[in-house]
Amino acid sequence: MKASQFHPQTRRVFLGKTTQGLGAVALASLTGTSLMQGAPASGVLGTLPLPQKAKRVIWLSMAGGPSHLETFDPKPKLAEMDGQPMPESFTKGQQLAQLQGQKLNCFGPQHGFEKFGKNQTEICNLFPQIGSVLDEICLVRSMTTDAINHDPAHMFMNTGSQIAGRPSMGSWVTYGLGSEAADLPGFVVLTSLGKGGQNQPIASRQWSSGFLPSRYQGVQLRSKGDPVLYLGNPPGITLDQQGSDVDAINALNRQHAKLVDDPEIATRIAQYEMAFQMQASVPELMNVTGENAATLELYGCQPGDGSFASNCLLARRLAERGVRFIQLYHKDWDHHGGIKQGVALKAAEIDRACMALITDLKQRGMLDSTLIVWAGEFGRTPMSQGGSGRDHHNKAMSVWLSGAGVQGGLVYGATDELGYAAVEDVATVHDLHATMLNQLGIKHDAFTVKFQGLDAKLSGVEGGKVLKKVLT
Repeated sequence: MKASQFHPQTRRVFLGKTTQGLGAVALASLTGTSLMQGAPASGVLGTLPLPQKAKRVIWLSMAGGPSHLETFDPKPKLAEMDGQPMPESFTKGQQLAQLQGQKLNCFGPQHGFEKFGKNQTEICNLFPQIGSVLDEICLVRSMTTDAINHDPAHMFMNTGSQIAGRPSMGSWVTYGLGSEAADLPGFVVLTSLGKGGQNQPIASRQWSSGFLPSRYQGVQLRSKGDPVLYLGNPPGITLDQQGSDVDAINALNRQHAKLVDDPEIATRIAQYEMAFQMQASVPELMNVTGENAATLELYGCQPGDGSFASNCLLARRLAERGVRFIQLYHKDWDHHGGIKQGVALKAAEIDRACMALITDLKQRGMLDSTLIVWAGEFGRTPMSQGGSGRDHHNKAMSVWLSGAGVQGGLVYGATDELGYAAVEDVATVHDLHATMLNQLGIKHDAFTVKFQGLDAKLSGVEGGKVLKKVLT
């Protein structure tokens, strides 16, 4: 529409049209339909080039950098050398975070390890519930990352780049595949803290859509209080009135879009409609009182307690409703001191919940189509920091995957005898992203968007590789 064809509407005409919209919404409520109910959003890829094993992803992000040496990577040799100088052959010329230039002593694992599963795989004895479902899990003990400090490490794990402004993996996935949820965002984020008290901030740029359209950014739901701030109607405003306002605003936005051809206006229209739909869908989603007692006992949570366990239950409910990418952050893994007590506290907060999520999805027939990933942003040093903690470390970390064509009961890769560096089947963050996309039916090296003259992609310009050995 040309500018000369756009006629500003008088207040009388505008109010008349919004009244008609109110009547339409009221009629819809009487007939049991919803004129605001949108269809699930489609992605840009259309027909997928690969078989789709995973319809959705649940990413369990342990924020702060969990120690592989107190979780999933047993190192008896490190225990033998506890208190002895770290061999210089391991560390000479290597980048360290806070231990650079300091005296480096070996620091043995602070908890014991036990064997679990059919293959008798050793993991820390703080995680017996995860051990009980270890046959559904592939442990990757040879993960590495490029970053050594929290924020850039989170950026790298989430976007494949340490540079801010790149799309997060959840945004890439929903951009490519769309969402199966008509009344919820395709990409949802939940956070929890626990009892450790190290409330390091997680910046919202970690779930940004970057240079992709902003409709693909993650939406954070709060697990305590109002799930989304300002989502509810002001006092005296009914849902019908709100629907009428959204109709009117979006009609104006559509007229403006014809004038300026700005794709962000389409995003604005979609987000207004999504927010309206969420006014009904989010309260129902967050109300877990309808879950039976056995399910609540399985997760070990109380409705609305804001715990990691509650968020795992919400993740299952989001997955059932068609949300494509669900990311849970659990904070307080940054143990520069007191790691023995700190990891024990974290284990108590996540062990049962992780088991419950896997078990619940499997019972409902959803595990085969849901890819679960458990990961921090980096690992920890086998050297002591302050006598009771470990420093940041990017040369070795453990992650695990479950569901959606992942080979359960497998251990992939290995670190050296002291747990300093990955030495066998070394894996990178780009490899992890490539593997995730592969299971979603996407060829990672062909899924690109032109940005600043480069074919940008989640798995990195330099490319990652699919970890085929971890797949069935």
